[in-house]
Amino acid sequence: MKKYRKKSVHEFLMKVQSIAKIGLLYSKDLYALENYEELNTLSKSFLEEENDLTLDRPNVFPKTIYPTPNVSVRVLIFNEKDELLMVKEKVDGGFTIPGGWADIFESPAEAAMKECLQETGADVTLTRLVGIYDFHFRAHGEVTSQYAIVFVGRIKQFVQPFGHEVTHVGFYPLNQLPKPISHKLDLEDLKRMIRHAKEGVTHFE
Repeated sequence: MKKYRKKSVHEFLMKVQSIAKIGLLYSKDLYALENYEELNTLSKSFLEEENDLTLDRPNVFPKTIYPTPNVSVRVLIFNEKDELLMVKEKVDGGFTIPGGWADIFESPAEAAMKECLQETGADVTLTRLVGIYDFHFRAHGEVTSQYAIVFVGRIKQFVQPFGHEVTHVGFYPLNQLPKPISHKLDLEDLKRMIRHAKEGVTHFE
Protein backbone atom coordinates (compact mmCIF):
# COMPACT_ATOMS: atom_id res chain seq x y z
CA MET A 1 0.00 0.00 0.00
CA LYS A 2 1.07 3.57 -0.65
CA LYS A 3 2.57 5.33 2.37
CA TYR A 4 0.91 8.66 3.03
CA ARG A 5 3.02 11.68 3.90
CA LYS A 6 3.25 12.74 7.52
CA LYS A 7 0.63 15.34 8.36
CA SER A 8 0.91 18.34 10.64
CA VAL A 9 -1.18 18.65 13.79
CA HIS A 10 -3.34 21.23 12.05
CA GLU A 11 -3.96 18.96 9.06
CA PHE A 12 -4.77 16.06 11.37
CA LEU A 13 -7.33 18.10 13.29
CA MET A 14 -8.90 19.42 10.10
CA LYS A 15 -9.13 15.85 8.83
CA VAL A 16 -10.90 14.73 12.02
CA GLN A 17 -13.23 17.71 11.72
CA SER A 18 -14.00 16.75 8.11
CA ILE A 19 -14.75 13.12 9.07
CA ALA A 20 -17.04 14.33 11.86
CA LYS A 21 -18.95 16.61 9.49
CA ILE A 22 -19.39 13.86 6.91
CA GLY A 23 -20.56 11.46 9.61
CA LEU A 24 -23.10 13.96 10.95
CA LEU A 25 -24.40 14.51 7.43
CA TYR A 26 -24.80 10.89 6.33
CA SER A 27 -25.07 8.66 9.40
CA LYS A 28 -28.50 7.47 10.56
CA ASP A 29 -27.30 5.59 13.64
CA LEU A 30 -28.01 7.55 16.83
CA TYR A 31 -24.98 6.12 18.67
CA ALA A 32 -22.72 7.01 15.74
CA LEU A 33 -24.19 10.52 15.55
CA GLU A 34 -23.36 11.09 19.20
CA ASN A 35 -19.76 10.03 18.56
CA TYR A 36 -19.46 12.20 15.46
CA GLU A 37 -20.81 15.16 17.42
CA GLU A 38 -18.22 14.55 20.14
CA LEU A 39 -15.44 14.32 17.52
CA ASN A 40 -16.72 17.54 15.98
CA THR A 41 -16.67 19.35 19.33
CA LEU A 42 -13.25 18.00 20.35
CA SER A 43 -11.57 18.75 17.03
CA LYS A 44 -13.07 22.26 17.01
CA SER A 45 -11.73 22.86 20.52
CA PHE A 46 -8.25 21.61 19.64
CA LEU A 47 -8.22 23.64 16.41
CA GLU A 48 -9.03 26.77 18.37
CA GLU A 49 -6.25 26.03 20.83
CA GLU A 50 -3.73 25.08 18.12
CA ASN A 51 -4.39 28.24 16.11
CA ASP A 52 -5.17 30.62 18.98
CA LEU A 53 -8.52 31.61 17.52
CA THR A 54 -12.24 31.19 18.12
CA LEU A 55 -14.30 29.28 15.61
CA ASP A 56 -17.60 31.01 16.22
CA ARG A 57 -19.19 29.48 13.10
CA PRO A 58 -20.94 26.10 13.55
CA ASN A 59 -18.97 24.65 10.62
CA VAL A 60 -15.29 25.19 9.83
CA PHE A 61 -15.86 24.43 6.16
CA PRO A 62 -18.52 26.81 4.79
CA LYS A 63 -17.20 28.56 1.69
CA THR A 64 -16.90 32.18 2.76
CA ILE A 65 -14.63 33.03 -0.16
CA TYR A 66 -15.18 32.75 -3.91
CA PRO A 67 -17.20 29.55 -4.55
CA THR A 68 -15.29 26.79 -6.35
CA PRO A 69 -16.32 23.40 -7.78
CA ASN A 70 -16.13 20.24 -5.71
CA VAL A 71 -13.53 17.65 -6.73
CA SER A 72 -14.18 13.96 -7.29
CA VAL A 73 -11.93 11.12 -8.43
CA ARG A 74 -12.77 8.13 -10.64
CA VAL A 75 -10.79 5.10 -11.79
CA LEU A 76 -11.16 3.02 -14.95
CA ILE A 77 -9.87 -0.52 -14.40
CA PHE A 78 -9.74 -3.02 -17.28
CA ASN A 79 -8.91 -6.73 -17.02
CA GLU A 80 -7.08 -8.96 -19.51
CA LYS A 81 -10.36 -9.46 -21.42
CA ASP A 82 -10.72 -5.67 -21.79
CA GLU A 83 -13.72 -5.68 -19.46
CA LEU A 84 -14.44 -2.74 -17.18
CA LEU A 85 -14.65 -2.99 -13.38
CA MET A 86 -17.91 -1.52 -12.12
CA VAL A 87 -19.67 -1.28 -8.78
CA LYS A 88 -23.38 -1.30 -8.00
CA GLU A 89 -24.25 1.43 -5.54
CA LYS A 90 -26.60 0.75 -2.65
CA VAL A 91 -28.05 4.26 -2.67
CA ASP A 92 -29.75 4.02 -6.07
CA GLY A 93 -29.04 0.52 -7.42
CA GLY A 94 -27.10 2.00 -10.30
CA PHE A 95 -23.70 1.01 -11.67
CA THR A 96 -20.64 3.23 -11.86
CA ILE A 97 -16.85 3.07 -11.81
CA PRO A 98 -14.99 3.23 -8.48
CA GLY A 99 -14.53 6.71 -7.06
CA GLY A 100 -16.03 9.46 -4.97
CA TRP A 101 -15.41 12.88 -3.46
CA ALA A 102 -11.79 13.76 -2.75
CA ASP A 103 -11.04 14.36 0.92
CA ILE A 104 -9.06 17.27 2.28
CA PHE A 105 -5.27 16.89 2.63
CA GLU A 106 -5.20 14.00 0.16
CA SER A 107 -3.70 14.15 -3.31
CA PRO A 108 -5.98 13.09 -6.18
CA ALA A 109 -4.00 9.86 -6.54
CA GLU A 110 -4.26 9.06 -2.81
CA ALA A 111 -8.01 9.73 -2.89
CA ALA A 112 -8.51 7.57 -5.99
CA MET A 113 -6.61 4.58 -4.57
CA LYS A 114 -8.44 4.89 -1.25
CA GLU A 115 -11.84 4.98 -2.97
CA CYS A 116 -10.96 1.86 -4.98
CA LEU A 117 -9.93 0.03 -1.83
CA GLN A 118 -13.04 1.06 0.08
CA GLU A 119 -15.52 0.34 -2.72
CA THR A 120 -14.03 -2.74 -4.40
CA GLY A 121 -11.66 -4.18 -1.79
CA ALA A 122 -8.83 -3.92 -4.34
CA ASP A 123 -5.34 -2.54 -3.79
CA VAL A 124 -4.68 -0.68 -7.04
CA THR A 125 -1.89 1.24 -8.70
CA LEU A 126 -2.65 4.15 -11.01
CA THR A 127 -1.03 3.92 -14.42
CA ARG A 128 -2.00 7.23 -16.00
CA LEU A 129 -4.26 10.26 -15.96
CA VAL A 130 -7.17 10.08 -18.40
CA GLY A 131 -8.35 13.62 -17.87
CA ILE A 132 -10.27 16.23 -15.92
CA TYR A 133 -13.99 16.48 -16.67
CA ASP A 134 -16.47 19.25 -15.87
CA PHE A 135 -19.67 17.74 -14.46
CA HIS A 136 -22.88 18.97 -12.92
CA PHE A 137 -23.81 16.52 -10.18
CA ARG A 138 -27.54 16.37 -9.46
CA ALA A 139 -28.81 15.06 -6.15
CA HIS A 140 -31.50 15.88 -3.57
CA GLY A 141 -32.92 18.62 -5.78
CA GLU A 142 -29.61 20.48 -5.96
CA VAL A 143 -27.02 20.88 -8.70
CA THR A 144 -23.36 20.82 -7.66
CA SER A 145 -20.54 21.84 -9.97
CA GLN A 146 -17.65 19.41 -9.87
CA TYR A 147 -14.38 18.56 -11.54
CA ALA A 148 -13.88 14.80 -11.93
CA ILE A 149 -10.25 13.66 -12.11
CA VAL A 150 -10.16 10.31 -13.91
CA PHE A 151 -7.34 7.75 -13.86
CA VAL A 152 -6.62 4.36 -15.37
CA GLY A 153 -5.76 1.84 -12.67
CA ARG A 154 -4.47 -1.71 -12.38
CA ILE A 155 -5.43 -4.16 -9.64
CA LYS A 156 -2.50 -5.54 -7.65
CA GLN A 157 -4.72 -7.78 -5.54
CA PHE A 158 -8.04 -7.91 -3.72
CA VAL A 159 -7.24 -7.49 -0.04
CA GLN A 160 -10.65 -7.09 1.64
CA PRO A 161 -14.42 -7.38 0.98
CA PHE A 162 -16.05 -4.57 -0.98
CA GLY A 163 -17.44 -1.65 1.01
CA HIS A 164 -20.83 -1.05 2.57
CA GLU A 165 -21.79 1.57 -0.03
CA VAL A 166 -21.93 -1.01 -2.83
CA THR A 167 -23.81 -4.29 -3.27
CA HIS A 168 -21.88 -5.84 -6.15
CA VAL A 169 -18.47 -5.57 -7.87
CA GLY A 170 -17.71 -7.12 -11.25
CA PHE A 171 -16.11 -6.82 -14.68
CA TYR A 172 -18.33 -6.13 -17.69
CA PRO A 173 -17.73 -6.15 -21.48
CA LEU A 174 -17.52 -2.64 -22.91
CA ASN A 175 -20.36 -3.40 -25.33
CA GLN A 176 -22.57 -4.79 -22.55
CA LEU A 177 -22.27 -2.31 -19.69
CA PRO A 178 -24.75 -3.02 -16.88
CA LYS A 179 -27.90 -1.01 -16.35
CA PRO A 180 -29.02 1.22 -14.87
CA ILE A 181 -26.09 3.62 -14.66
CA SER A 182 -25.87 5.45 -11.32
CA HIS A 183 -27.25 8.99 -11.19
CA LYS A 184 -23.71 10.10 -10.25
CA LEU A 185 -22.32 9.39 -13.72
CA ASP A 186 -24.04 9.84 -17.08
CA LEU A 187 -23.64 6.95 -19.54
CA GLU A 188 -22.37 9.23 -22.31
CA ASP A 189 -19.76 10.70 -19.97
CA LEU A 190 -18.64 7.19 -19.04
CA LYS A 191 -18.31 6.27 -22.71
CA ARG A 192 -16.23 9.40 -23.27
CA MET A 193 -13.89 8.42 -20.44
CA ILE A 194 -13.50 4.91 -21.85
CA ARG A 195 -12.81 6.28 -25.33
CA HIS A 196 -10.18 8.71 -24.04
CA ALA A 197 -8.54 5.93 -22.03
CA LYS A 198 -8.39 3.66 -25.08
CA GLU A 199 -7.10 6.43 -27.34
CA GLY A 200 -4.31 7.23 -24.90
CA VAL A 201 -5.17 10.92 -24.79
CA THR A 202 -5.23 13.18 -21.74
CA HIS A 203 -8.56 14.99 -21.87
CA PHE A 204 -9.29 18.29 -20.19
CA GLU A 205 -12.12 20.80 -20.37
